[in-house]
Amino acid sequence: MSTTDLAPQELRILVAVAEEGGFSSAAARLGATQSAVSHAVRGIERKLGAVLFERGRFGARPTPAGERAAAHARRVLRLLEAMAADVRRADTGEVAGRLRVAAFRSAALHLLPPALDRLAALHPGVEVTVTVVRELGPGAAGEVAAGRADLGIATLGSPAALPPGLVGGVLLEEPYSLVHPVGYPEPRSLPLVDWTENCGSYTRDWWAAQDWIPAATVTAEDDGAVLSMVGSGLGMAIMPALSLTDAPPSVRITDLGPDRPYRCVGYATTPELAATTPVQALVRILRSLGRSTPERTKPQLRAV
Repeated sequence: MSTTDLAPQELRILVAVAEEGGFSSAAARLGATQSAVSHAVRGIERKLGAVLFERGRFGARPTPAGERAAAHARRVLRLLEAMAADVRRADTGEVAGRLRVAAFRSAALHLLPPALDRLAALHPGVEVTVTVVRELGPGAAGEVAAGRADLGIATLGSPAALPPGLVGGVLLEEPYSLVHPVGYPEPRSLPLVDWTENCGSYTRDWWAAQDWIPAATVTAEDDGAVLSMVGSGLGMAIMPALSLTDAPPSVRITDLGPDRPYRCVGYATTPELAATTPVQALVRILRSLGRSTPERTKPQLRAV
């Protein structure tokens, strides 16, 4: 056996210390003693040849190497679990097991619910948990890369853009539209209401070329708050289609024309989990919903 081989229990200890932020709390989580956990971590560090945690009165904080090691450990442990579930059901063809999904807010609100309803109807043995994450920095795809999610519903900078080490694809492209209070005669003259997750790099060039768009005077927490503020007459906004699903009657949605920007919504997973039946089943359903989205969402989305 190679000196760098780690047993599953060592991987569990590594993840527990990284997530709990200390040896004592990790030991309580694992039902072990603090000295056993501390000894195990020292052994893991020797095997990997790197310091994984900074020790101090604050507890144990993962170093950059520790963060990467914990991400790998989560992914290996999850793959072992998925392998066991797939093997047990190989003879029956049943799609079952645990499926962890991370998604940004508007996808979790408007894209995932019909997909999960269909998944439950077709494959009741799949147990799904959903985490809503802000699409800033690593976002939903980063949750997959870190081993905290099996499938991420994420915004992609371009149809081909995915973080290194992940696989996936585009589900749909959603256009941006001008949103403004009903009855306002010159909506482009209103102040801009925006939120931090809006206007990623894929729209910045278009945004910068529009001399009629002012700097935002109000920055809201999320797209729901933006819609509420626009509906209350506080300004106008430029928003993607998923955020406008079931928009209130107090707002009007105006097409920005043929040069309007689009946002790509896609999925991301690991190469290993892409071969598991729960991930494959949900991706198939999401793709089919992406093709039918224009019938359900205003303004129109383009399925890819």
